Order: sequence, then C-alpha cells, then structure tokens
Amino acid sequence: MKIAVGSDHPAYHMKEAVKAHLSERGIDVVDVGTDSTESTHYPKYGSAVGELVADGSVDKGIAMCGPGIGISIAANKVPGVRAALCLHEAHATLSREHNDANVLAMGARFTAIEHALSIVDAWLEADFEGGRHETRVSMITALDTRWKNASDS
Repeated sequence: MKIAVGSDHPAYHMKEAVKAHLSERGIDVVDVGTDSTESTHYPKYGSAVGELVADGSVDKGIAMCGPGIGISIAANKVPGVRAALCLHEAHATLSREHNDANVLAMGARFTAIEHALSIVDAWLEADFEGGRHETRVSMITALDTRWKNASDS
C-alpha cells in the first residue's frame, strides 16, 4: 500500500509522526510537504494529497492542518476524493465502511499525536462495506461531474 501525506505548519509534527507510524506498518509513504513549522498554506497540501489519490499514484491519503477543516475542504475539491475529517476512531471506521473515504483528514490543534495514530490505525483497518452504501457513494461521485458539466454549459 502507498499513502500520500501532507500538512501545513501547525500539523507538521503530527505529519512526521504519522509518516513514521505508517512506515513501521510497512506502508510506502509519499510526503507532499510541508517540511517545517514555517508558515504556509493548507490548500497546497490538501490538493496535492487529493491529486495523488485521484490519479491513482497512491492508494489513499492523509491530510492534516491545524483544525483539519481547511485541508479536508481543499482535498475534497479534487474530483474523486472523499476526504473525511475524523476526530476519533469511530469516525475513521465509519468513514471507510460507509463512505469509502480515500483521504483521512485530522486536526493537530484538537488531536493529540498518540490519538491521531490510533485514528490512522482504525481508518486503515476498516473496509468499505458496499451494499446499501454503494448507491450513496455513487451519488457522491456523480457530483464530481455534475458540477463540472454544469459549468461547461
């Protein structure tokens, strides 16, 4: 498995811990930045993670910023991305089982690093259930082209 990770400056230390944790699990990691705690802009990293997921360069992505909100919004602007902001393990599990989330978003200002690693594990260990959820995920996916086609008119 290959996972892209990205963060802005408030989440830099969380990203580094997540990278090490993923590597310990034998997962290949693609780090799209940032590379320090120097001030930067989360949309750059959220979209970078999303683009790698959407084009199939990686299997999944993990995006982190201060609160986790902005970077999840940025990742979700990439067609094909289903980023879920998860504050605890149950969110992470359900995001995979029900929504087939392909990007996990977390907020470093609200989640301790140790807890973040537990959220990552729950997210990685859960699988999409399909069934009744497949219809709903298909409806979400259809929105990617619905709005693009509307703007082409």
